[in-house]
Amino acid sequence: MGTSLSNAPSPSVEATGSAADRTPAILDLSHDLKRRTVQGALISGVAQGTSFVVRTGSMIVLARLLFPKDFGLFGMVTAITGFLGLFRDFGLSMASIQRVSVTKDQLSTLFWVNLGVGALLAILCAAAAPALVAFYGEPQLLPITIALGAGFIFNGASAQHRAILQGSMRFGALARIDITSLILGSTAGIAMALSGYGYWALVMTTVSPQAVGAVGAWMSTRWIPGMPRRHSGVGSMLRYGGTITFNTVIVYLAYNADKILVGRFWGAEALGVYGRAYQLINLPTDNLNATVSNVAFPALCRIQNDSARLRRYFLRGYGLFNALVLPITVGCAMFPEDIVRVFLGPRWHDAAPIFRLLAPTMLVFAVVNPLGWLLMATGRTGRSLKIAFVIAPAVILGYSIGLPWGPQGVAFGFSGAMLLLAVPVVVWSMHGMPMTTRDIVKEVRRPLISIAAGAAAALAAGRYILAVEPALFRLVVETSILFGVYLFVLLFVMNQKPAYLTLLREANLWPVRAKQTEEAAA
Repeated sequence: MGTSLSNAPSPSVEATGSAADRTPAILDLSHDLKRRTVQGALISGVAQGTSFVVRTGSMIVLARLLFPKDFGLFGMVTAITGFLGLFRDFGLSMASIQRVSVTKDQLSTLFWVNLGVGALLAILCAAAAPALVAFYGEPQLLPITIALGAGFIFNGASAQHRAILQGSMRFGALARIDITSLILGSTAGIAMALSGYGYWALVMTTVSPQAVGAVGAWMSTRWIPGMPRRHSGVGSMLRYGGTITFNTVIVYLAYNADKILVGRFWGAEALGVYGRAYQLINLPTDNLNATVSNVAFPALCRIQNDSARLRRYFLRGYGLFNALVLPITVGCAMFPEDIVRVFLGPRWHDAAPIFRLLAPTMLVFAVVNPLGWLLMATGRTGRSLKIAFVIAPAVILGYSIGLPWGPQGVAFGFSGAMLLLAVPVVVWSMHGMPMTTRDIVKEVRRPLISIAAGAAAALAAGRYILAVEPALFRLVVETSILFGVYLFVLLFVMNQKPAYLTLLREANLWPVRAKQTEEAAA
């Protein structure tokens, strides 16, 4: 008899493929879904907030201990290992979550497929190392590439275990695993940097969290996979995962060709500066995207056949996501010099103009990335792939146009291409959906108007703040004005305070009378 993965830590069921043996991959559609979704979002938010603090702190320390060339060498390798990493689970973790039900045999078969793919990628990474050395003319890349390739084995060994945790909406366990592995990896990397190991500190911060995370996932699920079965019915899941992987590959090539071009034509130091600027501006939005998508995807999968509920859930999540991301993005565009000086240090001053030029790209990501969750959750992987085929050549053309002007020109071309793509991507994504483009505009409009008011206030106060020192204190004053006015307009002028209080009540994290709770749930 099947065992619900939402109620048990292990999918240990006696499954032969019959209907009686099938076990729910995620939660049933029940009244509890709303509460668990909101609680999961808050847990993931706290976890990603902690992750952001740890990553930012690690970046601040390593930026002062290492040199731009160290980051440049590391970036040359990660452009390739990152590409190979797109195949690390072949989309099979999302496939097992997206399915309404899954058998024990299917989970075991998917585990062995993931592990085999991870081992193959590690071998390919080692085999590609000599070619990478020849391409860039940097012999140090050989051992770096081989070492980073080991991480693929750890990822493959834990992909289905993490999918079980996510599908069961056990976000607390995932949070503990991710935070613990990140803290241990960052600590080890900083220790190596202090000991004078240079770029090896960056390798450590990448590989060690993968190893610790794999151990944590196994311990949390307590699931030991069985032997793979040839006729376990994973064919449709492989097709779904393959389409997702192909989509991810296209998008990755589009969003990483800039780093390859900068490294090839402008050298390791220029790539180090460009890469630090890109990482710094992408870090907060990437953490928020991970926070919301980790919860939104399994929740949307459960209600993909309920149009009214799908529309309501998605729009609320979409509005919240943009309300969080837009003020951060605008702050990055307004205060790049102070942000770079505080977080990276004075030696990275050349990253400030690149940082500002990349801000529009992050704004577009905030608008279009959540649409990908919706397309994947509703099984529209083909449309997502077509959109990727439009985005890729457009942004690569933007890089190429700006390349003669160096990293700043590449950043300008990137942002220009993304701004031109934003509206067509939204319209295309919404075709045939329960929600419309007008709904998307309505959700974005409120935070956009609010942050415009905050930006105007910060600009008006700018001439009085300019002389404030040190840069950290000045940045605190600038962002306090920007975010303070933004929150006032959003919560009170745009009347969004009741909506956010309702989210807290639904998660049982805000005091409310029983009658009010029932009304909010209805």
